[in-house]
Amino acid sequence: MMDNIIELLEELTSAYGVSGTEGEICSLLANKLSEYGDVRIDSMNNVICTFGEGYHFLLDAHLDEIGFVVTDITDDGFVKFSNIGGIDTRILPAFEVTILGKEIIGGIISTKPPHLQSADEEKKAPKIFDLSIDTGFTKVEIIDKISLGDRVVFRRNFTKLLNSQISASCLDDRCGVASILMSLDRLKKLPCKVTVLFSSQEEVGTRGAKTGAYANDVDEAISVDVSFAYINGCDKNECGEIGKGAMIGFSPILNKEISKKLVDTAKKHDILYQQEIMSGRTGTNADVISISESGIKTALISIPEKYMHQCVEVVDTNDIKAVSDLICAYISERVGELNA
Repeated sequence: MMDNIIELLEELTSAYGVSGTEGEICSLLANKLSEYGDVRIDSMNNVICTFGEGYHFLLDAHLDEIGFVVTDITDDGFVKFSNIGGIDTRILPAFEVTILGKEIIGGIISTKPPHLQSADEEKKAPKIFDLSIDTGFTKVEIIDKISLGDRVVFRRNFTKLLNSQISASCLDDRCGVASILMSLDRLKKLPCKVTVLFSSQEEVGTRGAKTGAYANDVDEAISVDVSFAYINGCDKNECGEIGKGAMIGFSPILNKEISKKLVDTAKKHDILYQQEIMSGRTGTNADVISISESGIKTALISIPEKYMHQCVEVVDTNDIKAVSDLICAYISERVGELNA
């Protein structure tokens, strides 16, 4: 399964799933997981699948994405909105979006031409409450098509770049989801129990993982997310490097023994890796999984990503494959140790 990573990523990033309204991506993932074990979608929109018996591993990646919510429709037909998750308002003017109403409506976030901007406006990033979406409809025409509370997403794009890099609008964290899906055929052959948790609402406070990891009697967990890849102007000490492999996390909240074993496993199997050192919380689902129930030994593997929380996120498919290979090699070795 999942031999063509490009096709898989394009499919995953085409599905909508703004935090709190993840139904479309949930259905897609539930269907993909159905060949592996019992699948359920819980009340939080977590998609959970368990298979096998024995020592129990939890594999987590979040399925939701950042976006917007419709807050008002002005008398002249412009759609006001607010953010869901962390949005950089500097990129928003003149950006193309899609409103997920009773109908799918395209729109452009309105912006003044530079000729009409004041000197003050030229120097400042816009406030989100000053922005609006122009759909071309009047208020009378649009109120039958969208409602307050409807979600808005970046217009979908999927661009194959040079070599093995791709760009899309919600690779955070659909590329993490892909890395786990790519592991399942190999993991199902191992004498252990695996629970896959594709968790909801990570972008609004890791809410899905807080409940999804609970009451599963898990022995250890690996969370997969994206992390910062170096771009010009960033501090190299704070970033990984795209194309240089899986980022293995080290943090006070992560289990150091598992992190070290992941490094040893990567070395043994010639899997590209890099280490990510954090002094506290990771900002991922690992933070809440590690304190679920009476505590779960948790590791974090990240995929280096350029332009996080933008419409043009960029990852390298070789890094996604490295994460998948590392998960499989680590669990295989761990099961071998336990059964020796």
